[in-house]
Amino acid sequence: MEVRKEYAGELARLMQQNDKIYILDADLAGAGGTKALYAQFPDRCVNVGVAEANMVCVAVGLSASGFVPFVHSFAPFATRRVFDQIAVSVSYSEQNVKIVGFDPGVHTTYNGGTHMTFEDIACMRALCNVAVLDIVDGVQLRKALPYIVEYKGPMYIRFVRKQTDTLFDENYQFRFGKADKLREGADITIVASGTMLFDAVKACEQLAKKGIGADLLGIHTVKPLDEEAIVCSARKTGRVLTVENHSIHGGLYSAVTEVLSAQCPTLCDAVAVRDKLTQVGKLDDLKRDYGLTVDDIVTRAEKLVQSK
Repeated sequence: MEVRKEYAGELARLMQQNDKIYILDADLAGAGGTKALYAQFPDRCVNVGVAEANMVCVAVGLSASGFVPFVHSFAPFATRRVFDQIAVSVSYSEQNVKIVGFDPGVHTTYNGGTHMTFEDIACMRALCNVAVLDIVDGVQLRKALPYIVEYKGPMYIRFVRKQTDTLFDENYQFRFGKADKLREGADITIVASGTMLFDAVKACEQLAKKGIGADLLGIHTVKPLDEEAIVCSARKTGRVLTVENHSIHGGLYSAVTEVLSAQCPTLCDAVAVRDKLTQVGKLDDLKRDYGLTVDDIVTRAEKLVQSK
């Protein structure tokens, strides 16, 4: 099942239980998967039109009135286009607004460069009070949503709309602010977030065939980061490679190296976008052009292990 369908399905279940949840869209309910909710909950779903800044301000008013509003758009429009509204009206005002960004990074594919963002995590992570989630699959999102609804404070959640692959099964337990330990190894720590976890798992399998054991941490909560898990693994391996569908500036790599520089200085590298403009293309081609493939992870991991 597509992630957006699992998202809408779980939201529908939660909205039946909690009449404080509101849905706001900027003319993208069909694309985002929330359109079905409009028929079920017509009094609690609002399409504000192509007016993202206004959407955030409406959500702030709802939050101030005791409601739990979710705002939706493509990742660049949910973050950088409305950054000032989020900074002043959501973060500074400490409002309980849930900001959802669809198809971050290379997953924009044919929607093109204007719809692509490599800096959304950096924007949101820099704001006081705003938690940041980078979701890998529909199961993780569905398991996280009850917590997201109950969480008191602003939160940014990024995920891929149409993805159908799953990493986790129904036994998965979401723990906010805690890394998922996916593999044990002593030679290198790989810290991956969002959909790049699929590639990191494959890379770890290839590295194992080469005699390199990777400690793999799946990060869904980029802020607040699970500092304990990262430091503990880094002390064991002495090498850390971060993997993210985001710029190397301000995202997972920045968060991890900030922690390590203060608590456990460690040799680090990143599989991330390095100051390249956005573009249009197939997902596989984009990942190759931006250095986000399984082979890129393996190559950088091998070089890091061989470093002195």
